[in-house]
Amino acid sequence: MEKNFINYHVLISHSPSCLNRDDMNMQKSAIFGGKRRVRISSQSLKRAMRKSDYYKDNLGETSIRSCDLGLLKDEFMQQYKDEFDEPIIKEALERFSKTKAVEEDEDAIDVEKTETTSDKKIAVAPWIKDEFKIICQIVKEARGEGLSPEEEEKANQAFQKQKGKKKRPSEHFLEIAFAKKIDKKLEASKIALIKAISSAIDVAFSGRMATSGLMTTIDGSFAVAHVITTHSVDGDIDWFTAVDDLQEQGSGHLDTQEFSSGVFYRYASLNLRQLQLNLGLIPNIKSIETPEGRKEALNIAAHVLHMMTTVVPSAKQHSFAAHNLADFAFVSFADIPISLANAFEEPVKASPGFIKPSVKAFHGYWENVHNGYGLDEHCAQFALGHDTPQGVVKAETLEKLKAWVKADGNIVKE
Repeated sequence: MEKNFINYHVLISHSPSCLNRDDMNMQKSAIFGGKRRVRISSQSLKRAMRKSDYYKDNLGETSIRSCDLGLLKDEFMQQYKDEFDEPIIKEALERFSKTKAVEEDEDAIDVEKTETTSDKKIAVAPWIKDEFKIICQIVKEARGEGLSPEEEEKANQAFQKQKGKKKRPSEHFLEIAFAKKIDKKLEASKIALIKAISSAIDVAFSGRMATSGLMTTIDGSFAVAHVITTHSVDGDIDWFTAVDDLQEQGSGHLDTQEFSSGVFYRYASLNLRQLQLNLGLIPNIKSIETPEGRKEALNIAAHVLHMMTTVVPSAKQHSFAAHNLADFAFVSFADIPISLANAFEEPVKASPGFIKPSVKAFHGYWENVHNGYGLDEHCAQFALGHDTPQGVVKAETLEKLKAWVKADGNIVKE
């Protein structure tokens, strides 16, 4: 039976750097095994991957992540100015961001409210261009068609049934009727919307929590751990000056910056079935995979491996230039996601450096877990100058390890 999870384990040694900072401008860190480790947040690593040239060249455009409806309106106006008028784009944004468009209560559409799109902010969410284009088209069609006599009659009946002093105007119920009409058209366009969502692979990776009635909730397929050093770290402080060329003495700026170096453990897991569902390659999570769908997911998985081993966050890189590539990459096809961070729960000791003992600690812990739990895994590794354990396929280059991933954990004969 084909394995559903791909586990990525990467060891990368970074020269002096400060790749991820906290609100105090200090390196992010974590206590693990009772010792301080330098940390790179999963958000930082995922964004670096998402914004990398490699991602753009191999996986296409990403979604637009924003919480500002005014800026989104300007962006979509620029994108679709030849296809939709501004009122259509504005209405699509308003409806997309509402909590529940068709509820006939205080949260329903209220034409008396004068809040403008540019004033509104919502939770940061990934907006997908192709998906939003379909929403705009549906709003345009609904407005163009208008309400049928039956829809108008139902709206009028709801208006007449009102009781109490706080009565809504008739326009309020007409807007609710339009909302229902749009929702019906959205339901009828579900297949097209799923296909549009699949155009943004970053959303298929990270998922999306719907904060509105029209935005689709998507479960993430790609889980990324916070990156930590395999050993304890005491940060150094760089005292630096910015020289003012027009002053005879002194400097124009004085400051300090924490930095350090170390071997970092990166871990991530990819749920291949969830990825295929998010890409519209299977209709539901329990569906049988097609060879074509599996192949597409594995091709994406190989690109993930490339980014896990080569992409580095950009923070302070003009000052430190820690553009290091991974020393070690270990990949397994398994039935469950398996982090091996506990290989470094006891901090690695320098012997003489940290990379060799880190690889040794990883191999030892992997073997214990693999044998102790009787795991049915297919494993392979690419490593710069390190031995390969028994039962693990040795890839001489990163490209060969990627080819192994694409081949579903099978050795590719040349």
